[in-house]
Amino acid sequence: MANHEALDDIFVALADPTRRDVIRRLGRGPTSVGELARPFPITLPSFMKHVRTLEASGLIRTSKSGRVRTCTLNRERLALVDDWLAEQRRAWEAATDRLEQLVTDLEETP
Repeated sequence: MANHEALDDIFVALADPTRRDVIRRLGRGPTSVGELARPFPITLPSFMKHVRTLEASGLIRTSKSGRVRTCTLNRERLALVDDWLAEQRRAWEAATDRLEQLVTDLEETP
């Protein structure tokens, strides 16, 4: 159950294009909130809502040193998504394999 709740939080966080862009950028390494916010045409307080959502989902971690808040991608949390997608892929591949076998059997039946 907790795993499903974690996935729900992650998918909600990833539903927004700004947050996906932040995750993409953090994939290259940690950076400050100011640097992350720079390319977006929104105010810093609005951008911080995105940061808080990503942090609450566990996708990123933040740390503060002086006046600078740095964000870091939590790759372990992304592994939950990867595991879920792999499970879905296996299920769909098994279903299509069964369908293919059914069609093949029907074609071979006189």
